[in-house]
Amino acid sequence: MAQREYATFAEFWPFYLREHSRPRTRALHYIGTTLVVAIALFAVATQRWWWLLALPLAGYFFAWLAHFTVEKNRPATFTYPLWSLAADFRMWALWLSGRLGPELKRAGVNR
Repeated sequence: MAQREYATFAEFWPFYLREHSRPRTRALHYIGTTLVVAIALFAVATQRWWWLLALPLAGYFFAWLAHFTVEKNRPATFTYPLWSLAADFRMWALWLSGRLGPELKRAGVNR
């Protein structure tokens, strides 16, 4: 199936959420994103800048594991790398603040 092209982040956002419809997929993303933030803060606090090299591994490992083993779809980052990164942090922040549920519902995600 051909993937639709999105002209704006607002159009992309519901697609992103649908691509992360399973709770385990989102949980693995949260682990990766939390690790990314923790590693970045650690690198800044200790001025051990080489830790920043671990950011892509920490973030993508858990995300891609989720897509290939749980969701069984192609990560959106392959087509929309910057919007996927922004959407991942948005999803994580909404989850942390307890406001993700209505966004999932609007996108048609029922789990």
